[in-house]
Amino acid sequence: MKQKSLYIILCFLLFMPRAFSQETALSSEQVLEAINSGAKYASTVILDNDFKSRCDYNMTEGKWYDYEIPWHTGQIIYALIESSRVTGEQSFLEVAKKSGDWWISLEIKDHPKLKGMLAAKHGDHAGEAIVFATVSDGTAGLYKLSETTKIKKYAEVATQAGDWMFRNMYLEKEGLCYDNIDPESGEVLKNSSPFWPDRKDIGLFEVSRPNNEGSLFLDMYKFTGDKVYKKAFINLCESLVKFQGEEGLWMDFMPNFKEEGSYHPRFNLWYAESLIDGYELTKDKRYLDAAIKCARVYANAQENSGTIYYKNFINGEEPNKNSICGSAASFSAILWIRLVEHQVGQEFLPNIEKSAGWVYRNRFSDNHPDPNLRGAFLNSRVRNKKGKKWMVNRDVGTSFGLRFLAKYYDFHYGK
Repeated sequence: MKQKSLYIILCFLLFMPRAFSQETALSSEQVLEAINSGAKYASTVILDNDFKSRCDYNMTEGKWYDYEIPWHTGQIIYALIESSRVTGEQSFLEVAKKSGDWWISLEIKDHPKLKGMLAAKHGDHAGEAIVFATVSDGTAGLYKLSETTKIKKYAEVATQAGDWMFRNMYLEKEGLCYDNIDPESGEVLKNSSPFWPDRKDIGLFEVSRPNNEGSLFLDMYKFTGDKVYKKAFINLCESLVKFQGEEGLWMDFMPNFKEEGSYHPRFNLWYAESLIDGYELTKDKRYLDAAIKCARVYANAQENSGTIYYKNFINGEEPNKNSICGSAASFSAILWIRLVEHQVGQEFLPNIEKSAGWVYRNRFSDNHPDPNLRGAFLNSRVRNKKGKKWMVNRDVGTSFGLRFLAKYYDFHYGK
């Protein structure tokens, strides 16, 4: 009987998931190696000669395709700053500055209605429209760049664009912000949307969202000291608490699709991230509770291997496994770590290690035959487009992977 019990215990120890053991944490050397490799790739391959992101790499064609360039470039700026901070490699920060220079060059100076705004065209589903979130979530890297370099121009241009959106797109009473601007007329689209071209009866939720991605108004408040932006940020946090569903997500807003019950792999995480920011600002525990509810959805979506797929469902339906979203595994883990730091996220410790192991393992080698993939972090996207299968590896796998690994390094090995 004793031998049988010992055998069962040994089997459990041998075959239990590695992620549940603290000893399976990546070593500091592994983390730094992955950051250096990924940041080199971001600096020399993802960014083009103008230091803007090339975005999506079509693996069957061997070609890059634009997709929300200001947004993607802002993510890379953020990632390179964090990579430089952790590794001490100054060249990563220098490249981030050059990308920041490109980003602020999009400032609109000669349009009678859009002066001060950013020419942040979406470039995919929304075509030429300027999209609120393309700017707002891209700005986080610009504020961090100003904070790190002490060069104010990056935050100044971001604040100027944010102020245009505050004055023209923010709906205080509703706790929402309009999504889109016509780049020709400069008009905010209030009754139509390029995201819903065939819908005849457009409602408020089809043309606006809480749009708290990137915590733009909070960064504007911190940079300027103007409390009107602080009030707007808190108002949007309140809106997020109000509109969060019982499942923990914001299914009323695209790119979630309430009718089919599918949710976007990162969209809800941005809202949760802004709620954690809101908690740190106000100490209102409702914001932290809402963030935890969202974080649990993504923890439940994560496979034991660490994988999170692009398309998941709230009704228990199996995820669509065509596309593997490395950026979701990384972004989720950033939030899980932040929740642990606030002493409310101990349940997510196994998920953090799953993500770390997954991100470390699922990278293209530095000597990959395709130079466009050497050092890239995996983030596949497969869809039907232009009459064929569109198979890409997206730059966001690398940018969010670098952000996560820098946070993970702090978490395990100290700042």
